[in-house]
Amino acid sequence: MIRLWQGRKFRQEERLAGTLQWQAMAQMMENSCREKEVELMNVREKLEAWEHSYLCEYASFSDRSKGRMVSEPMCDVRTIYQRDRDRILHSKSFRRLKQKTQVFLSPEGDHYRTRLTHTLEVSQTARTIARALRLNEDLTEAIALGHDLGHTPFGHAGERALNEVCARGFKHNEQSLRVVDRLEKKGKGLNLTMEVRDGILHHKTTGTPGTLEGKIVQLADKIAYINHDIDDAIRGGILSEKELPSACTGLLGNCTRDRLNTIVHDVIASSEGTDTVTCSPEIRQAMTDLRSFLFETVYTNPVAKGEEGKAKRMLQELFHYYHAYPELLPEEFMFMIEQGEDREMVVCDYIAGMTDHYAVLKFREMFEPSSWKR
Repeated sequence: MIRLWQGRKFRQEERLAGTLQWQAMAQMMENSCREKEVELMNVREKLEAWEHSYLCEYASFSDRSKGRMVSEPMCDVRTIYQRDRDRILHSKSFRRLKQKTQVFLSPEGDHYRTRLTHTLEVSQTARTIARALRLNEDLTEAIALGHDLGHTPFGHAGERALNEVCARGFKHNEQSLRVVDRLEKKGKGLNLTMEVRDGILHHKTTGTPGTLEGKIVQLADKIAYINHDIDDAIRGGILSEKELPSACTGLLGNCTRDRLNTIVHDVIASSEGTDTVTCSPEIRQAMTDLRSFLFETVYTNPVAKGEEGKAKRMLQELFHYYHAYPELLPEEFMFMIEQGEDREMVVCDYIAGMTDHYAVLKFREMFEPSSWKR
């Protein structure tokens, strides 16, 4: 009996060992297949797989994008959002931002912000927040780089000028979307993803972005301009650090570096692990108070804004002139009118795309007698 029991036990152990060996071999084969699958994946697919292993559940995953208005083959190296970022970066509209006003019209000095440096500061702040929250940094960067592509020359003064003369109105966020959809690449547009288009259109304070990455850019835009407009105003002698509201500086900090550090850390702490992007009520109120202070002391200051009236009249005169004589528009804009586009909108397209310098040049060309140019 003992020998029979020992024999049965031996056979059971033998079967168990065989089962374990088979399971180990099966696991090795499965691992080998996975390794081969990874080896067969292209760079883009590996990046997409990494996103699923690292980004948080609320992130916008590249391989789950809603796609483009016109379907295209996927790139084997870049994700769909990386491709959007590159298209914006290489666009003519992006390059023209370097000669468009942020706040100060034609300031004396090389260190004042332009629309391009503002865009880069928004992108840097937004990417820092996105990375910390494990959201999609590539989508965030694409939205940030494209959010102001439709901005006029001479900053918001130019936007107000066109809004007053165009029957359909003019808003720079809507124009930014029109730039990437219709105007770039000689009317072909950049064919960006729905998520990037949504973020560009809804980046203003009143907008409601459909992704957390878009909400990051919306908040980073405000963080950037509040801080760099203070810095430029101090540089221009319009105000000093001591004149800033003490309640705000006491909470946020006494220099640009400290204020940015405080706000960014607060956004990360307030948003981490949630399905929204926000900051604490105290920090939000301090930012609101600083913005109100800037409207009172900088945005309506005659030193900083004394030339805005001239800039507005100049753009409005250009609008009326090209609306009356559309044949003087560049060929691509004339073609748009011939194809049935609204004439007012096309004239706004042309003027909004001008740099500050080019707008002045065209105004002189149209209205200044030739003899005066000698």
